[in-house]
Amino acid sequence: MNKTDRLLAIVLELQRKGTLRAEDLAATFETSVRTIYRDMQALSEAGVPIVGAPGQGYSLMEGYFLPPVSFSVEEAVALLIGADLVEQAFDQNFGNSARAVQRKVEAILSADVGEQASRIRSTFRLVSPRANNLREQEKAHAQLIHDAIINERKVRFRYRRGTPVEGDDRETVRDVAPYGLVLVRGSWILLAHCDLRQDIRRFRLSRMSGLIVLEDRFILPDHFNFDDYKPLDDRSLEVQIVISATIADRVKESGYFFIEEITEHPDGFLVRLRVRQIEEILSWVLGLGADAVVLTPESLRSRMREEAKKLFERY
Repeated sequence: MNKTDRLLAIVLELQRKGTLRAEDLAATFETSVRTIYRDMQALSEAGVPIVGAPGQGYSLMEGYFLPPVSFSVEEAVALLIGADLVEQAFDQNFGNSARAVQRKVEAILSADVGEQASRIRSTFRLVSPRANNLREQEKAHAQLIHDAIINERKVRFRYRRGTPVEGDDRETVRDVAPYGLVLVRGSWILLAHCDLRQDIRRFRLSRMSGLIVLEDRFILPDHFNFDDYKPLDDRSLEVQIVISATIADRVKESGYFFIEEITEHPDGFLVRLRVRQIEEILSWVLGLGADAVVLTPESLRSRMREEAKKLFERY
């Protein structure tokens, strides 16, 4: 942090917390107490009304506010919770920036709005269900890819398919032009033009390994709009499953990607899904156990019988 940014941050910190000792400010901004003394002198010379009380610390003269920005309670909560999400889902650089944003927002809130926002914010909690090591790997990949996008450089990685495809290796090396990153249900997805497939593809960062940035540059096509892009939906195989009422809530709340519709059925609930191939949902259906019955297609029913036989023989 350069001196100019630190001076502004000190003012915001004093607005947010009131009175702070030089030692407290030095610890917050990871600098020496002597540097804080010089910063206070610089702020005073610039016209910022700094008040120093021996044995207590520094504070701003009552009524001094910077900058002249105001937020409603709902706006403040939205910004603070949004910063929480960024800190949790993004890499360390963005996480640090998110914490800085929180401090700045809290500093400019009036006492009444700040109190209400804090109370409302305390009723929300963002919990990540992902394993820490996997999340940290995704964050590292996201940071590297984001830098490549900004610098318009291609990336290379080994990619592992979620399901095997006949006649194709499950793991392949991909050189891609990264167009953008999307956070979907807690998982980072890269949207990129793949040299191997000669088309735009989506890649889960959790399935990447050996990610490196290449010297090769790319130019984002003029006709491509990241916000308007809609991938081709090639899920042509419909699956129908009847589930019992005992697991209906669990299935509904799972937000499973392939589910199209859940409707009432004489034997419970009918779940309609669309997939590319049955291997994509085989494990998920098996996990439902005896509380689910596959109606169609027959190929999935046959696979279920085969898997049930293997389980019976094993146990």
